[in-house]
Amino acid sequence: MAENKSEKKAEKKDKLFIDDSYTPVEYDPQYILMVNNLKKYFPIKDGLISRTVGYVKAVDGVTFNLKRGTTMGLVGESGCGKTTAGRTILRLSGEKTGGQVLFNGREVYDLTNKEMRAMRTKMQIIFQDPFSSLSPRMPVGEIIGEAVREHNLVPKGEFSDYVDQVMDNCGLQPFHKDRYPHEFSGGQRQRICIARALALNPEFVVCDEPVSALDVSIQAQIINLLKDLQEKYKLTYLFISHDLSVVEHISDVVGVMYLGSLVEYGDTTDIFRNPLHPYTKALFSAIPIPDPTVHRNRIVLEGSVPSPANPPSGCKFHTRCPYATARCSEEAPCQREVEPGHYVVCHLFDK
Repeated sequence: MAENKSEKKAEKKDKLFIDDSYTPVEYDPQYILMVNNLKKYFPIKDGLISRTVGYVKAVDGVTFNLKRGTTMGLVGESGCGKTTAGRTILRLSGEKTGGQVLFNGREVYDLTNKEMRAMRTKMQIIFQDPFSSLSPRMPVGEIIGEAVREHNLVPKGEFSDYVDQVMDNCGLQPFHKDRYPHEFSGGQRQRICIARALALNPEFVVCDEPVSALDVSIQAQIINLLKDLQEKYKLTYLFISHDLSVVEHISDVVGVMYLGSLVEYGDTTDIFRNPLHPYTKALFSAIPIPDPTVHRNRIVLEGSVPSPANPPSGCKFHTRCPYATARCSEEAPCQREVEPGHYVVCHLFDK
């Protein structure tokens, strides 16, 4: 009996596990979003009493700042933590494990439920799958206007006209309001998802691979729509994708993630012109070139991606890096600014 009580106490402590090992940053008004050493761990349960035996380190020390009205592309292999980082920033994945998320100078995780409810109108997300993220039992007009009505953004007499205007801005017709999601194509459903997010007049939108499930021609339409809406409403995007050509087209800055950590960060032009981290170089070498006469030296990484539940010591990438040394397996590298605004986490660039 005493052992069971101690297990329950340990379990309660595990649920409240917080990592405070970071230095808080001060708010800079030029940035709408400041992420400082953000961590999100998920407990691994085992045994009859579901005891926590470890943690999946999905997001492990991500740091970046995002200026107003700009787009940051977040790229990396599947499972590297891109989507979890976006959801953690929006406070959609429970409590964070550590770090800071400052939105307009306010720590998102210090807000009360009432304050967070009001903040939801300023922070929105466009999900990856436009079909599963839409209720099949609600017509499009209700899907788009549900949150508008819930937050009392417009008077009742203006509600219908407001929804019509939002739909028109996203390339949808007013007669679409009475139709259901299954009656639309994939591109139209994604437009519905965009309209639902923009109906609340947000300042910041997380775009979680919004074009990955669409045909190439439809992708171009949705990307152009996002850029037009950004220019019109001064929106700020965090654009999560594994399609590097799309990221290059829409992003102002790019962050490259590997195993929950940001390994390189900088202006889009600098990243694509001069990738520094060995992982970034390997990613970019896989971009197809639409010219049969041009041959690119493909960098093939050896081995498989390590488990985020048991990441390698030192540099997480050293098990697959062709330039790894003994130091890489023992000492974790620090972030270095190699050129103005271009940061990399690699021992190759230590001064």
